[in-house]
Amino acid sequence: MTHQEHLLPLLVVEDDAAIRELLEEELQDAGYKTLGVPSAEEAIALLSHTTVSLVITDVRLPGMTGIQLLQQLRHAGSELGIIVITAFGTIDQAVEALKLGADDFLTKPLDLDAIREAVFRVLERQRLAVSHDSDISHFHGIVGKSQVMQALFHDASRLAKSDAPILILGESGTGKELLARAIHQESPRNDQPFVPVNCASIPADLMESEFFGHVKGAFTGANEARKGLFHSAHGGSLFLDEIGEMPINLQAKLLRALQEKTVRPVGGEREEPVDVRIIAATHRNLEKEIEQDNFRSDLFYRLETFSLRIPPLRERGADIEHLVFALIDKHSEAQSKQIEKIEPEALNDLLNYTYPGNVRELENAIMRAVTLSEDGSLSHKDLPERLREQATTEPGTPLVPTLSGEVVAGSQMPTPPPIRWPSLEEVEKRYINKVLEATGGNKRRTAEVLGIARRTLYRRLEDKEE
Repeated sequence: MTHQEHLLPLLVVEDDAAIRELLEEELQDAGYKTLGVPSAEEAIALLSHTTVSLVITDVRLPGMTGIQLLQQLRHAGSELGIIVITAFGTIDQAVEALKLGADDFLTKPLDLDAIREAVFRVLERQRLAVSHDSDISHFHGIVGKSQVMQALFHDASRLAKSDAPILILGESGTGKELLARAIHQESPRNDQPFVPVNCASIPADLMESEFFGHVKGAFTGANEARKGLFHSAHGGSLFLDEIGEMPINLQAKLLRALQEKTVRPVGGEREEPVDVRIIAATHRNLEKEIEQDNFRSDLFYRLETFSLRIPPLRERGADIEHLVFALIDKHSEAQSKQIEKIEPEALNDLLNYTYPGNVRELENAIMRAVTLSEDGSLSHKDLPERLREQATTEPGTPLVPTLSGEVVAGSQMPTPPPIRWPSLEEVEKRYINKVLEATGGNKRRTAEVLGIARRTLYRRLEDKEE
């Protein structure tokens, strides 16, 4: 499939509010999400905690100039796409900006088509650059180019070389088993078994036998001896998912197995040696479980020495974009379907959703969308209802018909004028205000309702404010 639209927002830095809004609305029409600020200082503050894909900045700004913003971002090592715009452009200024690392340079009066084309070119170059180094964005099947995931991959690779137990922490759906498998693959044990077990799925009265095995006649129904999970994982790795669900009496025996590297089968009289690397995982707060006497502190400290935390999807910045396209490729191939594009509305839904179920929830949404997609396109209607709901009009909101016959959310249509006959200019101002109110301040929609060009609307709004 193609990156027809970009998932991360574009940042517009322009002190002229009308021009900034015009730029944002044009880019939103092209399928991009945008953020806007009036100064370079506010742009730097926003970039300290928000991930964007591209910066469009005017040169002349209050305080720090757009050129100084460009210099500061490049000096800090930022690889963001940067487009510089000015009404006072010269060849020398353009050359200076490009030498300092700008990706493009445009002059006012703004050619909106040229801006769209410039944005597309810069983002396409970024996409191609990402595709060339995509090997570093994957760690044994885990997708992640964000700084936090790159740090996780680095730490996991280092810890994998040791033989010490590892504790993986993370919310449900973050991919704890995937990381455990990756650690096993990075370890010297990668040619030996990887045995996963969910501690929450084994009945408490059978758990000891499942882990350590039993001898013949150990209990009713034990008609023959049976090896446990530790023996099955001998030489390799045993993954204990949801270890916080393990009964506390079994935790003591697990700790002994870790310390002594031996296990005693149920009903057995002697210890049997095992060579197993333990990788445990939980979504629970084990320190709180210790306070409530549900988890042994000595086992926790034994495991916690080497712990890794998988961040939830909402903390992973740009990774959602890579995950969306990787999962579309995965599931379209699995279903033998050709997905050529994803509609902008569907992309915005996927970007704005909070994903309480993390990567697992995103994957389920993509799998559903691929299954329901038609004509090689993923659309808004193909996504689960909970994702679609975030973009729908709130119930009870009045609708205003446009000149084309469609409806927009807002308040009621303009009320009749008072008995005192107003001037034509006053009527126009009132009508524009009412339509602006009806469209929730959306100037693009307002211009459509009024049947005028957007630039005409901006000019009339400026006249109204004088």
